[in-house]
Amino acid sequence: MRHLEAFLAGAWELVVGDDWRSAVGVVLALALTAVLATTSIAAWWVMPVAVALLLCISIRRAARDGSHAPEPPS
Repeated sequence: MRHLEAFLAGAWELVVGDDWRSAVGVVLALALTAVLATTSIAAWWVMPVAVALLLCISIRRAARDGSHAPEPPS
């Protein structure tokens, strides 16, 4: 049972990581891609646009919150 719990915790950390909002955005983009794939509309463009938008949103949020990598020791 401990192995299963450790696996699930690791999978959660891999998928969600530090920003659950980005993970939700990727899931929504995948869902939109799946929906568009069932129509006559090309679906290839959804993921590149979603990744670019999610990256911009994530960077803006990090800059606004003051989140940044620690400075190296001198």
